[in-house]
Amino acid sequence: MNAAAFDGKAFVKKLSTAPGVYRMIGADDKVLYVGKAGALKNRVSSYFNATPKSARIMAMLAQTARMEVTVTRTETEALILENQLIKSLKPRYNVLLRDDKSYPYVLMTQEAWPRIAMHRGPRAIPGRYFGPYASVGAVRDTLNLMHKLFRLRSCEDSVFRNRSRPCLQHQIGRCSAPCVGLVQAREYAESVRRAGLLLDGRSDELTDELGKAMEAASARLDFESAARLRDLVVSIRTLQARQYVDGRAADLDVLAVAMQGTAACVLLLAFRDGRNLGTRAFYPQTHGNDNPEEVLAAFVSQYYGEQLPPGEIVLDRDIPDRELIEQALSAAGERRVQIKCNVRGERAGYLDLARRNAELSLAAERTSHAAQLARAEALRDMLGMAALPARIECFDISHTMGEATVASCVVFDAEGPVRGQYRRYNIAGIEPGDDYAAMNQAIERRFRRAVEDNGVVPDLLLIDGGAGQVAQARAAMADLGVEGVILVGVAKGPARRPGDEELLLPDGRTLRPGAESPALQLIQQVRDEAHRFAITGHRGRRQKARNSSRLEDIPGIGPRRRASLLRHFGGLGGLKAAGVEEISRVEGVNAALAERIYATLHGLDAPDAGAPAKATPKAANGGTRSEG
Repeated sequence: MNAAAFDGKAFVKKLSTAPGVYRMIGADDKVLYVGKAGALKNRVSSYFNATPKSARIMAMLAQTARMEVTVTRTETEALILENQLIKSLKPRYNVLLRDDKSYPYVLMTQEAWPRIAMHRGPRAIPGRYFGPYASVGAVRDTLNLMHKLFRLRSCEDSVFRNRSRPCLQHQIGRCSAPCVGLVQAREYAESVRRAGLLLDGRSDELTDELGKAMEAASARLDFESAARLRDLVVSIRTLQARQYVDGRAADLDVLAVAMQGTAACVLLLAFRDGRNLGTRAFYPQTHGNDNPEEVLAAFVSQYYGEQLPPGEIVLDRDIPDRELIEQALSAAGERRVQIKCNVRGERAGYLDLARRNAELSLAAERTSHAAQLARAEALRDMLGMAALPARIECFDISHTMGEATVASCVVFDAEGPVRGQYRRYNIAGIEPGDDYAAMNQAIERRFRRAVEDNGVVPDLLLIDGGAGQVAQARAAMADLGVEGVILVGVAKGPARRPGDEELLLPDGRTLRPGAESPALQLIQQVRDEAHRFAITGHRGRRQKARNSSRLEDIPGIGPRRRASLLRHFGGLGGLKAAGVEEISRVEGVNAALAERIYATLHGLDAPDAGAPAKATPKAANGGTRSEG
């Protein structure tokens, strides 16, 4: 169907006045715009009447080939569906909140002895996530408070499972040492529950509960427990006294929007339980929309569609459908959520602070964007490209003396890094330390999928390495028939200093642009990100390999036997130094199990669980010795 052939007025005649969601679709079947309506017929008809419309709306209508609608039971359902469709379809003419997985959270893991720690990225670890927080500093302050008040562990599982004595955190009163059994499971679980109440902003409920527990402890003459509970109540009350806002502990977000043309910044100032969590700036994609009220409304709907809303949201201006959004957020959060735009007193001061920070952040972002554009233009000119590179990819290889080789691929576009499209490749089947073969495998795997699935390929491909790595990348792409990709190697210069890099160009030339070159600065930014991403993946893979042969993986070793072994030998090092006979003297460990433990810790072939134990020669010191 031709876009010009779409008859909007005829389409409107078939619509009902029920609430729902409408979608404008282009000739290429891509969704151009998603909108909600309390009455579909009335809202859609407004696009096709004689009222003057903005240039953005006129351009959108000119490209519309057809429309689709989905009827809902209520306006609230329409709002929820609209947000879901905007997130999944990413329509060209909607205001879009950029997908950012870097929000910091406080994570409380779901395991026998939960740990509490900062978390960034996809929420793949089972547990409860509190946040997101406006800054890493706010998360660290919160964690510091949790460790002081509730003494929850922060160590990784690999450390926790192999402790034989309490660590320094226990000595300074920040951990109850569950790793060595110095706290009962029931008591630790109660601390976890209470920490969750405080993180949820329910400090009044927590102090009431602690007060009753303190009285009960006193009644049964358990004065030590009563004193400990008293100190906890005092600490929380002191925290509340310092952090009151407008006479009560605040649970609110303050939002302000600043716009310059169609560039927008939404500044979030967050408080939870009276604690100031700092500020965070967001830069939604407006797609030509220069109306700050609509931008802010879209932000509120999309952001709180993903995050649990606080009890109060203060805005620097009124927004369309404010009452409807308020109802939807209240239903989703299962508590009353108020959206306010006319406030006084301290909240007005916070709004002023948010406005000024939004304007400053937007100015800084526009300056940064201009600098990024200048670097991209310099790169285009240096490489003789016909247009600015719309997609840049960079590959790097990381390993430790050939162990756990990982290849990384990072992606940049005109806006900067596109983290959702980063990829890592675990390299296997090559000689350890063969970077050339690793690069060939990584490039072959990346572009084979693009060829088979008709996927996207970059305009510019950067290879972190010299002529050998570049040759391998070029050979892999040639074998797959990939064309039209400019391939550039980024090699360290003779001095191996930043700014001294040599660029290996497709025509065989070698360039050294120098540290002042904007083009090289962009290449360095992409290359450094690939290097960071590769090292992170390599370390994770290497640590996983280190942990794979620990005590808990040996058949017949459970938590009790593991704890007995570590306690008997003073840690994993002492256990590794022991012989089979010494290990078998530990309560609950027979000769066959002792031999399996010894073999596993020394990288030997462990006997089957049902096989009889074999004699192991004694060492001069009473232990055992393996021959070279």
